[in-house]
Amino acid sequence: MDNMISAKAVRTNIPARMDRLPWSGWHWLVVISLGITWVLDGLEVTIVGAIAGVLKEPQTLHFTDVEVGAAGSVYLVGAVIGSLFFGRLTDILGRKKLFMITLAVYLGATILTAFSPNFYWFAACRFLTGAGIGGEYSAINSAIDELIPARVRGWTDLAINGTWWVGTAFGAIVTVFLTNPRLLPVDLGWRLAFGLGAILGLAILLVRRYVPESPRWLMMHGRFDEADEVVSMIEREVMREDKIKSLPEPEGSMLIRPQGTVSFLQIARTMISLYPTRSLLGFSLMVGQAFLYNAIFFTYGLVLTTFYHIPASNVGLYLIPFAIGNVLGPLTIGRLFDTLGRRKMISFTYIISGVLLAITGWMFVQGMLDAVTQTICWSIIFFFASAGASSAYLTVSEIFPLETRALAIALFFSVSTAAGATAPILFGLLIQGGVRSVFYGDLLGAGLMAAAGLIAVFFAVDAERKSLESVARPLSFVEDEEIVLPHAT
Repeated sequence: MDNMISAKAVRTNIPARMDRLPWSGWHWLVVISLGITWVLDGLEVTIVGAIAGVLKEPQTLHFTDVEVGAAGSVYLVGAVIGSLFFGRLTDILGRKKLFMITLAVYLGATILTAFSPNFYWFAACRFLTGAGIGGEYSAINSAIDELIPARVRGWTDLAINGTWWVGTAFGAIVTVFLTNPRLLPVDLGWRLAFGLGAILGLAILLVRRYVPESPRWLMMHGRFDEADEVVSMIEREVMREDKIKSLPEPEGSMLIRPQGTVSFLQIARTMISLYPTRSLLGFSLMVGQAFLYNAIFFTYGLVLTTFYHIPASNVGLYLIPFAIGNVLGPLTIGRLFDTLGRRKMISFTYIISGVLLAITGWMFVQGMLDAVTQTICWSIIFFFASAGASSAYLTVSEIFPLETRALAIALFFSVSTAAGATAPILFGLLIQGGVRSVFYGDLLGAGLMAAAGLIAVFFAVDAERKSLESVARPLSFVEDEEIVLPHAT
């Protein structure tokens, strides 16, 4: 692949051509076909949580409590390993190959999960499912940012990340019916639940064939002719859909000397030496949101059943408004990240989430809440936290150079997932300790969110409405070159 890379610099305006495109149906194709990842992840997590009790029954796989917990841990381990492995391949082999491969891995593993005869088969399939989803995060975030115009990149990314909760709500609803023994045999319903994810994944796999490789990735690997062909195809499609005869002139061009795949040493140097404050920002945002979400979401049912004595069969009803609040946040205030700006909105959403969580925890200790008001408070908190959490993924995908983008996303995702995995265990212990112990856990989550918000005040990058190349200059960028190879684009 990299044998086509030239030793001389090439002038190109491919990024400018992509950023000046008007929003069109083609962009919706990208959003729907690639953004489905978060729906699938939310669906997977919810299904496993909802069928946990069913899997313990003698008529099914007869899991122990330890095996139920281990299945969730195996999924997270798979997501971490898959993110790192496929993230590296995304930078090496391209965005399209990997977002097809990772979805295929997810699809195959999900289908096989439905046929699990025992715990070991189930756990292996959960590992592979997590690996596919983890790999998706790197491939998809990279592709979306590189295909979507700069002026709407923030809102688009936030809205797509927020759809995780669409999958959660959908999973909560369908499992109510599929795990009802009056409607389906006990050992059939949970298997059909996994079939739903497989059907959705297969449909999207067919649609993804029409999403092209990232022209920016092609450009960075010296494949300028292919990049030009892809951009020209997109331009023709946009003009046809919008019924226009011409497009605005692209603003500016750049000189690059393609490097192809960069080494791990170059990646480490970029993140630690070249962009240390950006790395601190990404780390704090990702860890803060992961801890908060895992702490509340994975112990949501325990709080309702332990302290408010809600029947376990009714927990899903309280999860639906919580999911709605998480979806509405990015959809309604997401555009402000492109208008008011990243720094203001990231710091605001993180700090307000932390403050509201601390207040809610205090009200909980004082006995001022019941199950309904607790759910309302959580929904309000995560209206803001959802937008903030989505902006964390947006941030780590746009503040590092193109050559390192996918692996950077994978690294931050892995670190945050590992850190967040401790939260359910910690909060499970705190719930056993009583109301005041839970309050201390709330204060810890609130502190991590508020601290990340304060770091954003000082170190957030004003990336709104700016091209990716101006936010983080490619490693292959050339200031000046005596002999320049022209490239008509």
